[in-house]
Amino acid sequence: MVPAARLLPVLLLVALGGCSEPGEPQTAAGNATPPAAAPGGAAPDAGESRWSEFVERFTEDWMAAHPVYAVTAGRHEFDGQFPDWSAVGIRGEIERLRGLRREAEAFTDLTDEHAFEREYLLAVIDRNLFWMDEAEWPFRNLEFYFDWGSDYLSPDPYLSRPYAPLPERMAAYSNFARNLPRALAQIRANLRTPMPRTWVEKGIATFGGMAEFFADDVPGIFAQVDDAELQETFGKANGEAIAALAELTAWFESLRAAATEDYALGADLFAAMLRETEQVELPLDVLEDVGRQDLARNLVALDAACAEFAPGQDRAGCMAKMNANKPRGGAVAEARRQLGRLREFLVAESLVTIPGDDPILVEEAPPYARSNFAYINVPGPYDLGMPSVYNIAPPDPAWPEQEQYDYVPGVADLMSTSVHEVWPGHFLQFLHSNRVSIAVGRLFVGYAYAEGWAHYAEEMMWEAGLSGGLAGGLAEFRIGQVSKALYRNIRYLCAIGLHAKGMSAGECEAMFRERAFQDPGNARQQAARGTYDPGYLNYTLGKLMIRKLRDDWSATRGGRAAWGDFHDEFLSHGGPPVPMLRRLMLGPDAGPAL
Repeated sequence: MVPAARLLPVLLLVALGGCSEPGEPQTAAGNATPPAAAPGGAAPDAGESRWSEFVERFTEDWMAAHPVYAVTAGRHEFDGQFPDWSAVGIRGEIERLRGLRREAEAFTDLTDEHAFEREYLLAVIDRNLFWMDEAEWPFRNLEFYFDWGSDYLSPDPYLSRPYAPLPERMAAYSNFARNLPRALAQIRANLRTPMPRTWVEKGIATFGGMAEFFADDVPGIFAQVDDAELQETFGKANGEAIAALAELTAWFESLRAAATEDYALGADLFAAMLRETEQVELPLDVLEDVGRQDLARNLVALDAACAEFAPGQDRAGCMAKMNANKPRGGAVAEARRQLGRLREFLVAESLVTIPGDDPILVEEAPPYARSNFAYINVPGPYDLGMPSVYNIAPPDPAWPEQEQYDYVPGVADLMSTSVHEVWPGHFLQFLHSNRVSIAVGRLFVGYAYAEGWAHYAEEMMWEAGLSGGLAGGLAEFRIGQVSKALYRNIRYLCAIGLHAKGMSAGECEAMFRERAFQDPGNARQQAARGTYDPGYLNYTLGKLMIRKLRDDWSATRGGRAAWGDFHDEFLSHGGPPVPMLRRLMLGPDAGPAL
């Protein structure tokens, strides 16, 4: 998953290696992106110029309204700032977006590129209006404040991204820490109580983990800064942030006694979520049937691979054999070994273009961000060349010893995770999106697009013949890949069940254990996530839409031989809703996305 997939556009450009101004994006070749020409090579007309001005204003105003988002994208003049998360501020942002929507709708007679950008921008506005206004997420769900498509409350850019000398980043972090108590007070004032039990536990783990991290780890990061004044400022601000985090954690703990199971969006709002955030309009029963069919497909694939890898064993025994091959030296060390092998495979098979050499690191996830096994933080378009960090969470030390052992995946399972997060998943996808020609494409990448691509990549790599040096060869990797697919199938079915069908979190947890063969720790985590992240069906939903688009697009272009071209074309537009991209790639008569 990509918790901080940021994405802000860049409008004033120079070449890589030149005297660049802050915030200048570049193309994959490192050259400045020229202004879009009107059809026939003529200069842009007045309407086109007005559209370009509107997009520039939209993006600059967006950054001012969403400074956390801006920092993650690399606009460091916003370092340390937070949005106005007060109830009044949120209502003001809703009205601002409504006004922008009316302005964008008024543009007509644009070039094809700008007409697509207009539809893309409208989709971005609709997505944000749904969560802020229709779903009332800022007032119901703390997940709003950890939204990787908007403002993601995290100190990570100041700590893991060397965009400036350490003393400068220390000052920026101190500003962040100084302003954090006010932001936390706004969050607490907004959230309605009583709150669902799983959301309460999420708040305790997140804010409590952040307090622990600020106290135990952050001071060491800045210990080498030899500046007494900076250290004093840091110590005071960090202490105030820790106290505010501890106070908010205690408040969440006080909510445990009255916690509810009232987490469901309801069928109507769930359907609206799919329509307004992903442009998917299907009856929920049809949508659920699509998920069940894909679950059945993956179980057939599992049986075929197990017959080769673990003959005579049942599904659970086959999965156990795959997971018994634990990573040598731990998951972080093994993932580091896997990345070079995966990149070499992509190049050798000509599966996709790699548009840059940005560095990628593999680290243990910090304590406040361990509600999933793995995720990646990728710098935005203003921070090209900065390292991305592939984070892997250790098991919770409070769990029983056997559960901790089971939580660490087998090597094949971990390889599928490395495909998902890095090659050719999220990391490669953002290498492309950070360099696309249209500003909104650099600005926003959608949930089903990003997670669908990364999940699609797992099966595509098996189809392309990846065995990854595993002793069990292609069959062992297939079992690891299918284990991830089953896991996402259950997310898909749980999202519908939890939010539209009356499913309990316990029933969802049992599905993860019994039908996706997950260990108890992962099953608990994923059932809980489903209650506060109804969109986590987008992994499978996006994957299925991308597979169908690939097959339909490549059918007239050489089939399997055209996959590399398909992947490059798919990744060249940023990250719009997949049905929108389908219409662009196949024409107005493209047919249904699923």
